[in-house]
Amino acid sequence: FPSLSGNENSEALPESIPSAPGTLPHFMEEPDDAYIIKSNPIVLRCKAMPAMQIFFKCNGEWVHQNEHVSEESMDETTGLKVREVFINVTRQQVEDFHGPEDYWCQCVAWSHLGTSKSRKASVRIAYLRKNFEQDPQGKEVPIEGMIVLHCRPPEGVPAAEVEWLKNEEPIDSNLDENIDTRADHNLIIRQARLSDSGNYTCMAANIVAKRRSMSATVVVYVNGGWSSWTEWSNCNARCGRGWQKRSRTCTNPAPLNGGAFCEGMSVQKITCTSLCPVDGNWEVWSEWSVCSPECERLRVRECIAPPPRNGGKYCEGLSQESENCTEGLCIQDKKPLHEIKSQNIETASDIALYSGLGAAVIAVAVLAVGVTLYRRSQSEYGVDVIDSSALTGGFQTFNFKTVRQGNSLLLNSSMQPDLMVSRTYSGPICLQDPMDKELMTESSLFNPLSDIKVKVQSSFMVSLGVTERAEYHGKAHSGTFPHGNNRAFGSIQARNKATYIQNLSSISTKSELKTTAIFGHLGGRLVVPNTGVSLLIPHGAIPEESSWEIYLAITQKESSLQPEGTDVLLGPEVTCGPSDLSVSTPFALTIPHCAEVNSEHWNIHLKKRTQQGKWEEVMSVEEETTSCYCLLDPYACHILLNSFGTYALIGEPISDCAVRQLKVAVFGCLSCNSLDYNLRVYCMDNTPCAFQEVVSDERLQGGQLLEEPKLLHFKGNTFSLQISVLDIPPFLWRIKPFTACQEVPFSRVWCSPKPLLCAFSLERYTPATTQLSCKVCVRQVKGHEQILQIQTSILENERETITFFAHDDSNFPAQMGPKAFKIPYSIRQRICATFDTPNAKGKDWQMLAQKNSINRNLSYFATQSSPSAVILDLWEARHQHDGDLDSLACALEEIGRTHSKISDMTETEIEEPDFSCSRQNGL
Repeated sequence: FPSLSGNENSEALPESIPSAPGTLPHFMEEPDDAYIIKSNPIVLRCKAMPAMQIFFKCNGEWVHQNEHVSEESMDETTGLKVREVFINVTRQQVEDFHGPEDYWCQCVAWSHLGTSKSRKASVRIAYLRKNFEQDPQGKEVPIEGMIVLHCRPPEGVPAAEVEWLKNEEPIDSNLDENIDTRADHNLIIRQARLSDSGNYTCMAANIVAKRRSMSATVVVYVNGGWSSWTEWSNCNARCGRGWQKRSRTCTNPAPLNGGAFCEGMSVQKITCTSLCPVDGNWEVWSEWSVCSPECERLRVRECIAPPPRNGGKYCEGLSQESENCTEGLCIQDKKPLHEIKSQNIETASDIALYSGLGAAVIAVAVLAVGVTLYRRSQSEYGVDVIDSSALTGGFQTFNFKTVRQGNSLLLNSSMQPDLMVSRTYSGPICLQDPMDKELMTESSLFNPLSDIKVKVQSSFMVSLGVTERAEYHGKAHSGTFPHGNNRAFGSIQARNKATYIQNLSSISTKSELKTTAIFGHLGGRLVVPNTGVSLLIPHGAIPEESSWEIYLAITQKESSLQPEGTDVLLGPEVTCGPSDLSVSTPFALTIPHCAEVNSEHWNIHLKKRTQQGKWEEVMSVEEETTSCYCLLDPYACHILLNSFGTYALIGEPISDCAVRQLKVAVFGCLSCNSLDYNLRVYCMDNTPCAFQEVVSDERLQGGQLLEEPKLLHFKGNTFSLQISVLDIPPFLWRIKPFTACQEVPFSRVWCSPKPLLCAFSLERYTPATTQLSCKVCVRQVKGHEQILQIQTSILENERETITFFAHDDSNFPAQMGPKAFKIPYSIRQRICATFDTPNAKGKDWQMLAQKNSINRNLSYFATQSSPSAVILDLWEARHQHDGDLDSLACALEEIGRTHSKISDMTETEIEEPDFSCSRQNGL
């Protein structure tokens, strides 16, 4: 064998070779190229069969025997000896080598027939420089143009692999055929799209480290293009010389992301000439004709002096004129002509007189029969007559007259004026709150009505007969208060007005909007102003002789309810209390929502927070349950509940067509720099409370609403939202670069319960510019689009004020007693008495529910002591703003018409009711 104690370069064979038969050694595993990372040594290995000895030679020199680690085994198939050898190579050994090539090692194996050598394995120290040889550079390219970003990674061993990032997200060219990243580390986008705008980064990495290049901003812009010309307008001059114009807009496409505005004129004008109209005029009359046998003569004239031309008026008057030419002395059949005419006139007058009298008798008979049959058909209800004015009249203007002492109030919208003292009251007719200290002292104005009989649209007859005196006691209640608080009733009266607490500090400190008021047996309504959230406590829900302080609040801080997956919080988190108050009839809680109601696209759940802070599902809106009831209107959910607590609505989209309704609003204000103007575009849930939050924040910042908010239908199809500012006057204003169009990812819009804000900064060229006109385009990619036309003055004293809320209820956060309800209590009692009683023909509360569009989960109402009362409570909750008593009156009228027909077919004798109230009496 060669001497392995030193570093002698020798390839001598072993001195003694075994005589066993065999073959040359065959390498089963050869050393691989390796890289030393930092100071960690690498291991080279060889395996050969059959082999008596294996040694490593590095850089032409034998490795010392002590540095070898050898293992020996037997191949089970051939029975030959297998030998495996390992050595370590350190960083120091590689650095100390200064040969013309890389540090290398190979194996030499011996057998009795000779030696075999393995391949040479190179060993290198791995590294990666810090600086890129070429960083990618930002570009501005037109849409559908080609984008090429160059990147030369830092020098390194082994060579670095390159990966591209867009907005910190890896780019996978396999998923987008429009992108190629395989061409010498360069990024190629064949046809640029708007969505390709962003920040691009080149990432280089090998086994040692990763390096990031400088980010390159790519802006894909759209140059403006003219739309087609409109049709020429009509000539602006009705007579003579004028002009016509046609126009076009730079919207095909509109410039985006700094793209060039259209070149050329947007308006063209041409001159035109309109023929002046000439009105016609009569020529002179012709001579009278010869007297005819009928003793008449004629004369004529024509409209030709001049004739009408070019749309002028035709002559006014007759073109022919006749007259008697014998002064009435013309003889026909031996009688003067005037005598014959007199006889004919007298005969015709007699015939007309007798015909009129006969027709009047027949009409009276038909009317009497019709009235009798009609009243017989309505007497089936066993009630008197009711007038819809008891419902709809509450929102008309009536004359209240003070009559002689002792007479009760006479209510009649058609009574004739007299010389007595008169008052006019316009607004809802309702009894005063028993605790209100501002009752009028004149005895006649609010005296109870002695007897009112009114009629519902002349059809459905229900007896009101409000003959009993409605008494509301103003004396002190010996009521009880929660938690053992014994309070004087006088203090309750002092607190009759609601306490409205609204924190309008900064966003970080906002916690809740809250309204509180004290309610008793008469019930009432509690509203969080301008949020769409309300609470209706029905009459009788709170026991008599007791009063409770009830509150209603909206949580504005981060909700503890975190939806899972693509689930959405559809409205505010609402708390009502106190939680230990027990009510005898369900109360109605109204929560606004932002879902476009469709059971095929949404599954909506009602959830309640437990005392432990966890959320549990109360019900799905579409399921049948008797514990509570949910009625979904297009913009609000009305919930009938028996227990107070914290509630929220969760929407689970079950298809990509599920729509979340967003309200788009644009606010603006001057910045600290007097030449800059800030536009802030908000996309928020289409609920009043979300808009209230934005308005509160903008008031603190001095922002002004610049345009009526618009509704955007945002689909759950994963496409992003784009917001852009268009049509900025080019020589008056400019927008800061790269901010004209902003794109928001789908997940940020869909999953966030907070309003989304995109800010744009505009700069005036001169302080003399005070008017701003532009368009704000908000669109979902491949979805709905809204354009808000901004036309405003940046000077506050010249700006037109836009109303924030359609229903500003901040002045009435709470109403107690009868004035909180649209339906007078006495009428409500009559309706309940009529419909709560089961009827074989279906004239019961189920039809009342059906006519009020309540067709689902009727088993809930069947469990109530008065189903009709609960249905009317739901009606009150749904119509708190419009007070649409006409719809209720029409529903009752339709029920009356339906069952009067059934009554005519099934009954032969019906007692005829008193028809004392009729249209002719003004009711």
